[in-house]
Amino acid sequence: MADANVYPMKSKDTKHTLVYDGACDFCSFCINRWKHLTKDRIVYAPYQAVSHQFSDIPISDFQTSVQFILDDGQVYSGAEAIFRALDNGMLIWFYEKLPGFAKITEIVYRLVAENRSFFSRITRRFFRTH
Repeated sequence: MADANVYPMKSKDTKHTLVYDGACDFCSFCINRWKHLTKDRIVYAPYQAVSHQFSDIPISDFQTSVQFILDDGQVYSGAEAIFRALDNGMLIWFYEKLPGFAKITEIVYRLVAENRSFFSRITRRFFRTH
C-alpha cells in the first residue's frame, strides 16, 4: 500500500480534485463515466489547465498517472486515486488490507497508462465513442 503524499497546498476549490491528462482520449472517456458516479462531489480537471495550481507536484506525476488531490493537501495517484475518487470502500479496503492487491492494481494501472492509445482504440470500438 502506498501512502498518500502530502503537499502544503490547497486547490482553490473546496472539493477534492481529480487531475488527469486532458489530451488522452481514454482518460477523458473514463472521466466522463466517473462524473456520473461521483456527481458534483469531485472537481475533474486536465493537468494541462491546472498543474500550475499544484506546483509542488512534479509535472511528470501528472503526465504518468491521475492525481487525486484532497482539499487538505493529501495526494493519491494511480489505481489508489481512482478507488478513492470513486469512494469505493470495498476496493479501498482491499487496497489497504489484502496482501498483493495494491501491487497488482498498480501494475494493471501502469500497463493501461503506458498503452493509452491502444486502450483508446479499444474503447472507441466497443463503446462507439468518436
